[in-house]
Amino acid sequence: MRRISVLMSALAISLACATAHGEEVIKIIVPFAAGGPVDSMARLMANEMGHILGKTVIVDDRGGAGGVIGTDLVSRASADGNTLLMASLGSHVISAVVQPNVKYDPVKSFDPIAMVGSSPTLLVTYPDMPAKDFKSLIALAQSKQLTYGSAGPGSTMNLAGELINAGAHINIQQVPYRGVAPALPDLMGGRLDMLPADPPVLLPLIAQNKVRPLVVLGKERLSALPDVPTSTELGYPTVIMENWYGLLAPAGLPADVGASLQKAALQAINSPKVQAHMKNGQLGGTLGSADFKARIEQDTAFWREMIPKLGITIGGEAK
Repeated sequence: MRRISVLMSALAISLACATAHGEEVIKIIVPFAAGGPVDSMARLMANEMGHILGKTVIVDDRGGAGGVIGTDLVSRASADGNTLLMASLGSHVISAVVQPNVKYDPVKSFDPIAMVGSSPTLLVTYPDMPAKDFKSLIALAQSKQLTYGSAGPGSTMNLAGELINAGAHINIQQVPYRGVAPALPDLMGGRLDMLPADPPVLLPLIAQNKVRPLVVLGKERLSALPDVPTSTELGYPTVIMENWYGLLAPAGLPADVGASLQKAALQAINSPKVQAHMKNGQLGGTLGSADFKARIEQDTAFWREMIPKLGITIGGEAK
């Protein structure tokens, strides 16, 4: 926490200095708490894009409501290229589908810049958890009430948990947090039973034996965890959850500004630092603005149909 506080203070000073000298400042809004995978990616992209564009690029974390607070803020910002959004599937598509009274449209209210990459969700537990594998976990959940952490109703973590419940015919209780980072201390302390989250934030903790992986919610094993099975191979083909990270702007971005931001974003993604981070986090599948827009349209249509089947109400609470 001290490191985050120092970093935020440094960013505030940088912003103040840039403003004082009349420089253009680009702000990347992260709709989750600091310290999570979306925040980490945004900070890497901000650093690289700042060098490429020759401008000050800062990150502003606006967590809450499964990503709706920060996303709504960007949807109402000026479409001048100075306010961007680092979104995930959960914050951008699923929350908009699940939650009532969302005032923006995940497709129409934004101009996609680039999708950085995607990865399957990884389910982890605390090291001393009695269940040592996924099937043992399901058996345990049938005999006692277990909990899973999420970034709030409508997040990919919430959807992953409910996919597990539906696919295994169990009822693990959701415990919502403002993001993955605030949930981790409770998981590592054994106060939370499990956490479905993205590999970038979990792999370092797995390497330090602070959390234990149980299953990859996808079709292919992660190269970083070759011994951890997938939900598909364990006989749960419907328990698949993939999250993506992408950069967007408010709708109505001038074509030249959008083209410049896309070029800078793709160049940043291909930089050694971002590529190393993506490799470490098992991320892949970068898309340009047009393909990213098509992906958002496809995901929005899919989840509008799927979410009611998972027993998640219009209010966002899982049954």
